[in-house]
Amino acid sequence: MIGLLQRVSEARVVVAGEAVGAIERGLLVLVGVQRGDDEARAERLLERLLGYRVFPDAQDRMNLSLRDIDGGLLLVPQFTLAADTKKGTRASFTSAAPPDEGERLFDHLVERARAAHPRVATGRFGADMQVGLINDGPVTFWLET
Repeated sequence: MIGLLQRVSEARVVVAGEAVGAIERGLLVLVGVQRGDDEARAERLLERLLGYRVFPDAQDRMNLSLRDIDGGLLLVPQFTLAADTKKGTRASFTSAAPPDEGERLFDHLVERARAAHPRVATGRFGADMQVGLINDGPVTFWLET
């Protein structure tokens, strides 16, 4: 499972003109589900997202996690993260999980996130989403489990 996390001052997801998810300071995470991913990988990704130290401490070092700052977590499904781009000029998605499996594991990640953290928002699986953010830093990390 892939999580492309971005430290943000704010972020939101809009579907068909309606804001479906929004956070203030926290992490926007684009989530890609690959073939072979399972609940254990989703849970490990969540553990890393909540504990990954990307926020500055008093000495301006990245030593604080999302839990430490009590920030927002915006999870957005994005199957294109699982693309194979090694050759040619068009991505292959053979390594991406089938849509039903991707949705099931994304929903599992969201359910666990809501049980573990007080501020969780999401995009909508399979929807045409417009994602807006103010990237803080910028700070962006690729996490893979």
